[in-house]
Parts: sequence; structure tokens; C-alpha cells
Amino acid sequence: MGWEDFARVDIRAGTITRAEPFPEARKPALRLWVDFGPGIGERRSSAQITRHYEPAALVGRQVLAVVNFPPRQIGKVMSEVLVLGLPDADGEVVLIGPDSPVPNGGRMF
Repeated sequence: MGWEDFARVDIRAGTITRAEPFPEARKPALRLWVDFGPGIGERRSSAQITRHYEPAALVGRQVLAVVNFPPRQIGKVMSEVLVLGLPDADGEVVLIGPDSPVPNGGRMF
């Protein structure tokens, strides 16, 4: 595995513009709309992040997401990006994002 493998994964910063419960999901999840700025635009995702996050508190939060994986059907939602997180001590997802504001669409390197 080398740099070229890492470079093929397109990880970008985006701002959550909308979040709502996703009761149709098999595991508790939220539907997210994330703005990646000009060129990519707004994309949808489903994320199992209900343990640590309320939908209203997520609006305006910047996150990192993989934007170049193929869309994936999750229940009634077409997930267009993979929002990234890490497991806490109980295995629940904690979102990854910049610790200072960055332009939407900025690519991780």
C-alpha cells in the first residue's frame, strides 16, 4: 500500500445543513445533508450517530466525508457520501471534523 492508494480516497470537509431522524433504518441513524461547496454541492448521507448527537445540534457542524465512493442505498435513503467518525469506548460513533472552520470542499491531505 502506498501514497497512491490513499490519494484515491477523496476526503473533503463539509457543513451539515440539515439533519433528521431516520426511523426506517435497521439501527438507529440520522439522515444528513452536507454542503461541500462549489463543484461538489450538497450530498446526503445516513449515519449511525444517535448516541452522541441530536439532529438540531448538528446543523452548522463541519465534518469530514469520503465523497468519491459510489452511492449506497440504505433503506429509503440513497447515501451519497460516507461521513467519517471514530468509535468511543463503547463503540459508538464520534464524528471527525476540523477543529477550526475551513472552506467547504477542502480536500484532506
